Amino acid sequence: MIMVDGRETGIVIGNFENLEELLLKVMEDDNLEGRVVTDVFVNKEPFSEIYPHQAEDIEASGIQSVEIKTVPASEMAANIVAELFKVVSLMDLGAREVAVLFRQAQDAEGLEVYRDLLDVIQDFMSMVGLLREKFGTKEHPAFVSAADEISTLFSEMLEVVENEDWVLLADLLEYEFIPAVSRWKQVLTDIGEDIRITTEG
Repeated sequence: MIMVDGRETGIVIGNFENLEELLLKVMEDDNLEGRVVTDVFVNKEPFSEIYPHQAEDIEASGIQSVEIKTVPASEMAANIVAELFKVVSLMDLGAREVAVLFRQAQDAEGLEVYRDLLDVIQDFMSMVGLLREKFGTKEHPAFVSAADEISTLFSEMLEVVENEDWVLLADLLEYEFIPAVSRWKQVLTDIGEDIRITTEG
């Protein structure tokens, strides 16, 4: 039995060799257009791949039931935007922590937290880019200025790190980076509005 969002698909498990073939077939359903899979249950147990194409290694002969849960892509996007607001707060806190560590001459620890902060920023920017690409309805001035500002700041911070001027890096983070990060809240608000327009349109 294969269920999608509580409805029986009529697809027969025995027609497939493995779980991956079965899932690919289910995803061809037009009703899943514009939806994102959130959960897969195999024999009533949650399933998620630990390594790529793990589903290929699960033989169909051992499967009695598959249940798939999905949400509209727009709903998933709106949830991501809500999470990104929390990430803005985390970046603010991270920058403050790095500044304090450098001012206390705890350079090694400061650099470690700074690298983590850079990873978070990179992931944040990638996610914002993806959301704008998928749901952006128009060019928002807030995004353009926020992106330019953070790009300029990155160049400055890179130079300062190369010169190992940790006090200046602390100043840049505290007096320029933190205010710059807070301006991303407007960008997220604009993206949230774009998602709402796309959904209603």
